[in-house]
Amino acid sequence: MEITDVTRAIAAATSIAVALDLPADGATVLHNSNKLALRLTPCDVFARVARVGEEVAEFEVGLAQRRVEVGCPVCPLEPRVDPRVYTRDGFAVTLWTYCEPVSSHTAAVDYAKALEQLHAGMRELDLPSPRFTDRITEAEAVVADPVRSPELADAERVFLGGRLAGLRRAIDERGAVEQLLHGEPHPGNVIGTTNGPLFIDLETCCRGPVEFDLAHVPEAVPEHYPNVDQGLLDECRQVVLAMVAAWRWELGDQFPNGRLFGEGLLRALHEGPPWPTLDALHERLGD
Repeated sequence: MEITDVTRAIAAATSIAVALDLPADGATVLHNSNKLALRLTPCDVFARVARVGEEVAEFEVGLAQRRVEVGCPVCPLEPRVDPRVYTRDGFAVTLWTYCEPVSSHTAAVDYAKALEQLHAGMRELDLPSPRFTDRITEAEAVVADPVRSPELADAERVFLGGRLAGLRRAIDERGAVEQLLHGEPHPGNVIGTTNGPLFIDLETCCRGPVEFDLAHVPEAVPEHYPNVDQGLLDECRQVVLAMVAAWRWELGDQFPNGRLFGEGLLRALHEGPPWPTLDALHERLGD
């Protein structure tokens, strides 16, 4: 979010908390992208804020409630208020339990175990949800439209569009079993707590093979996850790189150093295997 929107979003979240009898006279920004993540104090509430219409917060709240009830490793909602989406000043706000991180790094074996547990719980659900290929379609639309990605060179536009289309076909042709996934279980959506890793940001849920989720995690994690199809994982890692590359070249993208990252993603796709994970690419580029 732009700084002006951040100020308004913080005001909306704190005023909602106060109206719900949660003392909130301070707010720390934990993460700022298309959504804002805040720690409200002294009530110690984790607030997620998005512009109304740019979120699927009701779906996320309902899904989180159902998965916490069966022991899935997801961040629980704030128990002192009704579990719903609150709106104010054009922002949609959801309130969650603040879980104090005990480590900035989650061991690969613990990460894999938590993701396997999450997948097991999600496998039981048959909820209307987008398919992972919808994300590919969104990325293809950005690449195909020079108005939406004006700084992307024509040659790279052809290359990236072709790679997205080819990978979609290759993954579909494998006919892998699909289920409900987290969608983006990268390290930024994992909190290492005293009770083990917990996942946040369930708005990204989609249906697809588990390898699509595994394509978002650090390289060592899939080594501890059972029955991974390595060929499918490689294709999913490529498609994640290609999709994120498209979004980094989109006009108005607010990702920090987004253009630098977009150039790095294109280089990685041109260079070929072994395919880097997103966290490794971040580290390589000094982010």
